[in-house]
Amino acid sequence: MKQLIAKRLIELRGDTSREETSHAIGISVSALQMYENAQRIPKDEIKIRIANYYKKTVQEIFFDSEPHETCSFQKGAS
Repeated sequence: MKQLIAKRLIELRGDTSREETSHAIGISVSALQMYENAQRIPKDEIKIRIANYYKKTVQEIFFDSEPHETCSFQKGAS
């Protein structure tokens, strides 16, 4: 699961630097690097800050085992 979380965090950060992202979240660059390298999982308080920064839910980033692609198809259905 750490590997999946790390992959998501890297994808969410995109082209933004670790420095800019960590500053905006309020964590150290080394902490963000450890999360992105699957060395650590953030504490709950940090998970919330990361989710807010990326405008995602904590569930989406840290707990879902697969993306919710099927949900996006249902939005347009009537």
